[in-house]
Amino acid sequence: MPQLYPHIEPYDSGMLDVGDGNSIYWATYGNPDGMPAVILHGGPGSGHSTRSLRFFNPATYRINAFDQRGCGQSTPHAGDPATDLSVNTTAHLLGDLECLRQYLGIDRWLVFGISWGCTLGLAYAIQNRDRTAGVILVGATTTRRSEIDWLYRGLAPLFPEQWARFRGGAPERERDGDLVAAYYRLLRNADPDIRVKAAQDWHDWEAASISIDPKPSAKWADPSYRMARARIVTHYFHHNAWLEDGILLRQAHILNGIPGAMIQGRLDLEAPLVTAWELSKVWNDGELIIVNNAGHSPEDSGMSEAIVAATDRMHDRVGARSPA
Repeated sequence: MPQLYPHIEPYDSGMLDVGDGNSIYWATYGNPDGMPAVILHGGPGSGHSTRSLRFFNPATYRINAFDQRGCGQSTPHAGDPATDLSVNTTAHLLGDLECLRQYLGIDRWLVFGISWGCTLGLAYAIQNRDRTAGVILVGATTTRRSEIDWLYRGLAPLFPEQWARFRGGAPERERDGDLVAAYYRLLRNADPDIRVKAAQDWHDWEAASISIDPKPSAKWADPSYRMARARIVTHYFHHNAWLEDGILLRQAHILNGIPGAMIQGRLDLEAPLVTAWELSKVWNDGELIIVNNAGHSPEDSGMSEAIVAATDRMHDRVGARSPA
């Protein structure tokens, strides 16, 4: 099976003003004349990962990465409680994607999403079919209410100790209700100590289920990163990502004719296999690739190899180069 491609440095990068006082950081890697691809990171609010670049052959791909509003090197940063998140919604991110594509002079590109990036990628491809050369999803999500409820209550019996701590971090009167809403409010509290604890408790709960072999993320040790990510995640999930419930599944037939792949860990607890399976029943050209003994993390056993194999195949399916 293919291994990860070597680490590479960007040949171009910068900040793009996308309006509303926001600028997004972007970087381009690989072959300037290669097939364009855009990487949509997870979270929401995680920022782009240099490891994700290594899923693509730098000799044949023009790889574009960026930090979504409020995170990574984009400004203003959501780690600052004064940063206005009302102009950070799914619609804003879709607009930013189109701004970036036009700014980079790309006609059509491969859309590659991980976790939350799958929701964003599906929404983008459905809305911008003519700009989408192909779609690859890793750990497929559509951010339906049922998916959010599974993450923040349904998983409880599998991690009773971690659940008790997570539930206990909410105000007592809210512990049996909507914990996403409870943490959304905690992270907006005027007391900085309350906000800091809520961000830590939020990430401790997520760390329990993200991988078959949970291990601390170096990024998650950064208090500013934790705060920004927790604020953005709860902001999006509290508002159901501003998507009509189930709309992406109902509209996935629009993707027929666009080649795609969904790489899914069979033991993925954060994005259970059922979502990718349901998508595959509607999106006839979306190949479902199940990796046994893997969870949600692309670093789990067998995931990286499957993803690299999918990007290699996609390049051959779509062609040597999409027009740019």
